[in-house]
Amino acid sequence: MGKEITTTKIAIFRKREIRKTIHNNEWWFVVNDVVSALIDSPNVQDYIKKMRKRDDELSKGWGQIVTPLLVKTSGGAQKLNCANTEGIFRIIQSIPSPKAEPFKRWLARIGYERIQEIENPELATKRTRALYKAKGYSDEWIEKRMRGIAIREELTDQWKKRGIKEQKEYEILTAEISKATFDMTPSAYKKHKGLSRENLRDHMTDLELIFSMLGEASTNEIVVNKDTQGYVENKQAAHEGGAIAGNARKELERKSGRKVINRENFKKFAQNKKLILD
Repeated sequence: MGKEITTTKIAIFRKREIRKTIHNNEWWFVVNDVVSALIDSPNVQDYIKKMRKRDDELSKGWGQIVTPLLVKTSGGAQKLNCANTEGIFRIIQSIPSPKAEPFKRWLARIGYERIQEIENPELATKRTRALYKAKGYSDEWIEKRMRGIAIREELTDQWKKRGIKEQKEYEILTAEISKATFDMTPSAYKKHKGLSRENLRDHMTDLELIFSMLGEASTNEIVVNKDTQGYVENKQAAHEGGAIAGNARKELERKSGRKVINRENFKKFAQNKKLILD
């Protein structure tokens, strides 16, 4: 059996990132992220062990409360202990933290937002835009990022229809496009920008986003028109689609005299922008 495809999102609680994934049509949260957001201890795993020792009932029901789910990490998809809203409520009952009550309210709101998004998918897009805006991204960048997300979803939907099932296959096909577009895999690109857990595309410049979109949109066009089936044919299409974007990038670099691939990430963009404004 191959790994099922997972969708991982980041929620923010008091500037702390908490990964969440959809399972059985509801949000499930990474337990380590939640506990880390509520305690001061640097060793989350050790804290959880001690917490379970002092709470026998929690320990006995741990297998029902917590479920290992695939979550996207900087090292690829990994199985991490997750719990749904009800399970997280039970876990934080055992954490004597002043942050517990505000976290409960935050958690309840996140769960309600998921219900709203199921009924009206446009709300998810609006919330994503608002989150980027709150982080300081420009409207122009956000527009490109959102379009890139839509193009990516169109492509992955086509891959799914054409026999791509395993998470590893999606990662390889994505890397094939990236190599042909930028001469780097996503992992190498993240290292180039000095990133670790962060989302690579959230740290791309406008031009980097544009060429990422071109590579995936070109791949999608080839996939649909050639009716590619299975992993081998789709890998070839990914290389061809990425090469279209790669050739366009190199031509722009030749004509402009400036490299498209940038070492800076969004944190540096924000710092530079602040310096200019100051």
